[in-house]
Order: sequence, then C-alpha cells, then structure tokens
Amino acid sequence: MPFFKRSLAGPGYVVLNVIRVCNIICLLAVVAASAVMLVKTFIVSKFFFFDGVSHVITAALSLFLIITELPLFRGYVARNWPLLAPQSGFVTLGVLMIILGVSILGNLNKQATSQKSLGTSFWQIVISSGIVVIIFGVVNLFASYIFRNKKQGITARQVRAHGATSEQKTQTLSYSPTSSSNNSHRRSFHLNRSDTLPSYYTQSPRHADMRQTRNISAPVNVDHSQFDKFKENSEPVGLQRPDSAMHPAYNSRNNQF
Repeated sequence: MPFFKRSLAGPGYVVLNVIRVCNIICLLAVVAASAVMLVKTFIVSKFFFFDGVSHVITAALSLFLIITELPLFRGYVARNWPLLAPQSGFVTLGVLMIILGVSILGNLNKQATSQKSLGTSFWQIVISSGIVVIIFGVVNLFASYIFRNKKQGITARQVRAHGATSEQKTQTLSYSPTSSSNNSHRRSFHLNRSDTLPSYYTQSPRHADMRQTRNISAPVNVDHSQFDKFKENSEPVGLQRPDSAMHPAYNSRNNQF
C-alpha cells in the first residue's frame, strides 16, 4: 500500500492540476449562470430582492473558491479557512461544489428562471453549469481520498502542489521554525541549560559596590582596668572536699550488713 501511494504521487500531480483547472472553469460557469438568473429575476419575479441576494451569494462563494484554487492569499486562507488550506484535502471543496450545483439546478423550477423565461441558450448555460459543478464536486471527493497518504500525513492538496516530492516538502515544513501550519497552535516551554528562572531577590549595583569596597576598622584601645571589679567578684570561693565516709554509697553498704 505505501508503494501504491508513492507511485501515485507523481501522476497525481498532473491529474490533480488538471482537476484544478476544471474546478475553476466549473466555478466560473456557476458565476455566469448566477449572473444570468440574477438579471432574469429582476425582470420577471415580484420578490426579486431575496432571489437576487441568493444569486449574489452563490456567485460570491464561487469566486471565493476560485481564489482558494489559485496560488493567491495562501497565508490568509491557511489562517482563517483551514479546511481549504494545503493541510486539508478536497472534501470541503467538493461538498461546497455539490451544494452550489444543487442550488443552481433548484432555481430552474422557478418561473423567473424557467426555460421559457431564460430562453433555450441561457437555460442550457444554467443547467450545464449545475450538472458539471456537481460532477466535479464528486470527483474532488474521490481525489481527496485516492491521492492522500494518511500514514505520512500527506494530503491531496500537498500532492497537487509538490508531486513526488510532497513527502520531503511536508517534513521540511513540519520541522521548519517559520512554518505556520501547526506552529501557531503547538508550542511548548523549554528550559535550556543557559536559561535561568527569575530571581526574587535582586541586588542593586550600589549594594554590590558597597560590599566589595567595605573596610573593617582595627580594634580600638580598651582600658582593661575597668574590668577589674568584675574579676574580683568572679574569683572562686575556697571549698573543702567532704569526707569520703559520708558518701551515700558507704552508708547503703553498712545498712545491708
């Protein structure tokens, strides 16, 4: 299975870039279809405002998806739309394309956007854009799972961008200190040997200088005669050693006998 994934990395680069071009064409067709229905809605429908807003939203979403498919504003997309970033596959893109296609085809049931109101040529543009965008939405879903490498963490978008070198590129980005993929969100606190914790006692330079330049004065001349009175009182009084016969040990021995 890893050999199968590795062998698809090179052809996947070509296939996925062809799909990218088709995605852009399909989304441009959705923008054109939304513009046609927007004009016809203003002419025919009485509730043109809400229908018009829905068509504007559809066209704006299609233009946004076109921007994500192009190498434009990659940093903005990676930070704010991670499901459309290179670290994600084409699942979100495929689902949104299917939703756009269903919305386009659903508008054909309305009177303002029916075949009679649009005309045959414009009606064909609308229905073809809806069908094609649904088809390529499903294609993107399958491509996202076929060309990815889950064990190595390589997505189909990375294969489309780097081809056979996607594994090396992914490892380089994961170990790069400036990569914004998971760095923004995965930081740890490391204490190196050269790092020290802050001290709660800081010695000012002034005190340090005082300690280094501190001089101790010599002993002053003391008049020792003033301590003579304390020596007289502290001399021991003459004591006599008591008689050994009076020791309690001898008295206890005499009592026993």
